[in-house]
Amino acid sequence: MKILLVTIVSLLMPVLCAAQDPMPVLSSAWQRDVKKAVDSRPEPNTPMRAILADDKNFQRNAREQRTDKPLDPNKDSVDARSAQLEKMEQESRSAALQDSPGFTYSARVRNDSGKTAKVIFWEYRFIELANPTNVVRRQFLCSVNLKKGAEMDLSAFSLLAPSESVDVKSLGKTTDKLFDERVQIDRIEFSDDAVIQRGGWKYDDYRSNIEKVASTPWGREICRPF
Repeated sequence: MKILLVTIVSLLMPVLCAAQDPMPVLSSAWQRDVKKAVDSRPEPNTPMRAILADDKNFQRNAREQRTDKPLDPNKDSVDARSAQLEKMEQESRSAALQDSPGFTYSARVRNDSGKTAKVIFWEYRFIELANPTNVVRRQFLCSVNLKKGAEMDLSAFSLLAPSESVDVKSLGKTTDKLFDERVQIDRIEFSDDAVIQRGGWKYDDYRSNIEKVASTPWGREICRPF
């Protein structure tokens, strides 16, 4: 996916003004989640086994006709045992795959701007009720193709919790409201290169993080934390 990164020239462009909210947030939620580990390791390289007499059609058909279901002789061959041992040794050298516990943040938005949105910057803001000075923002970058009037669910997985000062384990146990929560759209980039940006939010404050996040190839995900 191509991420539109503004140049110095575009930063000097006047920001569009809208009489109404160009992208209202219809709903939002967050929850504890686990990202399953993906095994990208190559298959263990084991030697090819030798062809045995039992591999010939006559012997193979004879085994299939028997009612006592004899074991496959290849499984007990020297080559098969060697291959299994080699596979076990190679797997023991590889680091064990581990799932990643974290959090999924989501928001449903509607494009009321009249233009096709290509990139959306948004944040999930948390103010801890027990300690209002503890304000945390989880920010996300989304590559989209959201046409005017259309709705979309924006969702991103992050290793970071809504707050660093609240015990992560308690976040999934308590039913009490812990935070004053709010989702904000910080910036929208459109297909015609126009930009709408929330007052007080500055692209340059996050430029290095955004460029780093956007530099790696995108998979199926729509949004990434930055």
